[in-house]
Amino acid sequence: MGLLDNVLGSGSGSAVPGGNVTKPLMIALLALLASRYMSGGSKEAPASARPDAPKSPDSVPDLSSGTIIGGLGGLLKQFQQKGLGEVVDSWIKTGPNKAVAPAQISDALGPDVIDTLSQRTGLSKDQVVQMLSQVLPTVVDQFTPQGRLPSQQELARLMG
Repeated sequence: MGLLDNVLGSGSGSAVPGGNVTKPLMIALLALLASRYMSGGSKEAPASARPDAPKSPDSVPDLSSGTIIGGLGGLLKQFQQKGLGEVVDSWIKTGPNKAVAPAQISDALGPDVIDTLSQRTGLSKDQVVQMLSQVLPTVVDQFTPQGRLPSQQELARLMG
């Protein structure tokens, strides 16, 4: 998948720590937020992200460039609405990324998203927010190399 594997992939080439666990967590987060963003902000999780939905090890959410952009846009909007705009801006712009605490992750994403991610990944809620606090700054930074959300065409080239 190109950029997605480079950013979230496992092994020493991964841009984020814990690649083996981080990748499914970030895929679930981006897909969940993208579905909400694209459906007008509904609080209901999409059928594929609901805990009662059948799970297949081979079922991977569609992370086309539009879905990734929607997921990132939704993510950034949620953090900005919770007063973390300055933190998120540091992740997008060039320069050092400001840290985010697990409690801020919980507040920005809300309990329903954390619960869904915990159920989908098999991680505890504490593990989910701890891992997201460590990897989100890097992931957002990697997906915004020009200091802004990439267009679908730019993202398609990056993921190429």
